[in-house]
Amino acid sequence: MQGIRATVGTIACVGISISAAWLAWPHSATAHCDTLDGPVVMDAKAALEAREIAPILKWVREEHEGELRAVFQRALTVRSMGSEAVALADTHLFETVVRLHRMGEGAPYTGLKPAGEVEPPVAAADRAVAEGSAAELAGEIGRAVENAINARFEHLNEAKKHKDDSVAAGREYVEAYVSFVHFVEGLHNSVTGAADHH
Repeated sequence: MQGIRATVGTIACVGISISAAWLAWPHSATAHCDTLDGPVVMDAKAALEAREIAPILKWVREEHEGELRAVFQRALTVRSMGSEAVALADTHLFETVVRLHRMGEGAPYTGLKPAGEVEPPVAAADRAVAEGSAAELAGEIGRAVENAINARFEHLNEAKKHKDDSVAAGREYVEAYVSFVHFVEGLHNSVTGAADHH
């Protein structure tokens, strides 16, 4: 039973991500922190154009500020050496600020991603930030969660009707019950902050 619960708990968490994120939104992607059109890189571009580091300091923790300042100054110097040098200096700065930002989040740096390469839930969250409203995002998530709960509940309810017909039917009911309860528990923990987020 413990093994089933653990497995179903894992499935529930994956199910939450799939139903409330991946399936809820169209696959059009917008920016995120490690993409070339993400907010971190966009602020780095603005900082280079203005020759002023202020726009990107907010993306890194105080303890990483010294490294970022040094790289930024080198980038400004190298950029004066021609167009190829500009591309090299810019890329090094983008990689550095994204790496330091990810480090501050406790996440690994896996390189810069091409523009537009971001998962649908992150794209939807970024869209809400850009539009200044979370209403559409909350509605989409709410509908996805409602559909996911209803689907699991219908399966559980159908299995409940036959749970005493045989041992196999009883086990199917127990599996549906455990899946439903853990799914709801996982949702609750995510919403209330009981589950960690990276």
